[in-house]
Amino acid sequence: MDVVVTGIGLVSALGKSLEASWRRLVSSKSAIGLHQPFAEIAPRPLALIGNAPAEFKSLTQLVVSAALQDAGLVPPLPDCGVVIGSSRSCQASWEKLARRLYQDYPPQPAFSKEGAQGDLFWLDTLPHMGAIAAARQIGSTGTVLAPMAACATGIWAIAQGYELIKTGQCDRAIAGAIEAPITPLTLAGFNQMGALAQTGAYPFDRHREGLVLGEGGAVFVLESAELALRRSARVYGQVLGAGLTADAYHPNTPEPGAKSAIAAVSSCLKRSSLSLKEINYIHAHGTATNLNDRTEAQLIEQMFPQGVPISSTKGATGHTLGASGALGVAFCLMALEHQTLPPCVGLKEPEFELDLVTAARPAEIQNVLCFSFGFGGQNAVLAVGKGTTL
Repeated sequence: MDVVVTGIGLVSALGKSLEASWRRLVSSKSAIGLHQPFAEIAPRPLALIGNAPAEFKSLTQLVVSAALQDAGLVPPLPDCGVVIGSSRSCQASWEKLARRLYQDYPPQPAFSKEGAQGDLFWLDTLPHMGAIAAARQIGSTGTVLAPMAACATGIWAIAQGYELIKTGQCDRAIAGAIEAPITPLTLAGFNQMGALAQTGAYPFDRHREGLVLGEGGAVFVLESAELALRRSARVYGQVLGAGLTADAYHPNTPEPGAKSAIAAVSSCLKRSSLSLKEINYIHAHGTATNLNDRTEAQLIEQMFPQGVPISSTKGATGHTLGASGALGVAFCLMALEHQTLPPCVGLKEPEFELDLVTAARPAEIQNVLCFSFGFGGQNAVLAVGKGTTL
């Protein structure tokens, strides 16, 4: 059973719609700027959607609504599967609850539904509540999943939605990831690790400094090809297969030699019935950290010696952590639709001998890979293409 994408909802710092984000991306625009959202933390480069950090629950609702509208669907959708992931989920609310606990003990309003204020009823901030809220929003009574796999979450979510349809559990699923990670604790934690950039994100650049946190999300309407055909739906492309592995090596350092990541790519190609030579573009994870970019470049050089166009879009959107793979897949589908390779924004002096796309350019694109490599060695690779049945 073939699985196709009939709707995309995307909100990023680049734009509040898929088309707006794509238009600015191919124009090599960056949404990264210097911000100080918290008085206690010095200004630093961030990719914000608005003037202040986004709220997870409202961002989820916005992205899901955009996906349904794009697909021409109107709730309720009782038989639709739901797979919405996030690596940080409601962490901003957890931090608010912690401050209330510290400043105003005992924090009764946060722990009783009657006294709860805004998003601070604690049961509404559990890690899976993004998926639950999305299910309520569309009226789904089917399978609801809430994957958390660090920065690989987005692709894991799409892969799970794909499997729900492939195995006949449903004919339609919404799948993707949302992230609103700009919180004091997240900034302090990455800063303590020395992972944050000082001026901007420059993936695969010789002078890269580290990652820049960004916020956003992407959700996809996945349907069996038969269902899409019956309702004459617009089709962006076909999900061909996925490869998912774990390094089991270190909390935040990729495995030397990238054996597990290579296995994820190989598994994805096998499950997608694709050869290395059939890949026309790779959307790289490309966080602009020294270790990630070097390991990923070595992987690509080893597996694709013939060369393949590559870019990372994190220099434009910032690193949206668990949502980054979902944004990458959306940009891959737009590359297929427009037959245009998106640029590696921020890249000025490449360190690696790769075919890095420095400016958007036209190309014949049939099959693409999207990479996500998360902390803890969680590796996810997704193949999408025009397919043979579209």
